[in-house]
Amino acid sequence: RKSGFGMQDTISKPDSILKIEDLVVTFSMYKSHGFGKERLEVIHSLSLDVHQGEIVAVVGSSGSGKSILASSILNLLPQNAAVQGKIEYRGMPVTAKRVKKLCGKEIAFIPQSVDYLDPLMKVKKQVQGIYGNTKIQEELFEKYGLGLDVGDKYPFQLSGGMARRVLICGAVMQNPSLIIADEPTPGLSMELAMETLKEFRKMADEGTAVLLITHDIDL
Repeated sequence: RKSGFGMQDTISKPDSILKIEDLVVTFSMYKSHGFGKERLEVIHSLSLDVHQGEIVAVVGSSGSGKSILASSILNLLPQNAAVQGKIEYRGMPVTAKRVKKLCGKEIAFIPQSVDYLDPLMKVKKQVQGIYGNTKIQEELFEKYGLGLDVGDKYPFQLSGGMARRVLICGAVMQNPSLIIADEPTPGLSMELAMETLKEFRKMADEGTAVLLITHDIDL
């Protein structure tokens, strides 16, 4: 736009953190009759951008392929899946090798299933990760209503809601550039669910990009 002094003002657009273009995901499956195989397309030419400081919500019914989107980004699809299209993080293609380096550092994943927690490791160690900080972990536990004693428990000793809060704490521990949250609020009270979304908003205001995958359009 032109300013009052006749000089050209430019409004810089936030950096693109995650860019997806024409993503198509298909699965090779055996037919219900006979031994032949068929290809089932579950994501159809999906494109989206998530910029720095932005929350983008992907909302759809259960079974519509939302979680497959997260798995495609993070290279977690099974071997019978085929992916076409472009997925970029900070302008560079997302490869299996690159995702492995980025996850837990720059990219945080909040999975839909609490089974992602290691059943053989105490939860405080899982939240802290290899770059662990006990002080931050304890502060996050307090924020999400988890007593300090919870850190010394194993996942099987937690309720579903507690386990989900542990996953959220682990995701925000390292102040990531991108959070991929796949149904992060089931099992939480409405108060905690709203607090989680407020935390995402706060992190986005500080520059984090958030991809929120959910079926809960009201929330």
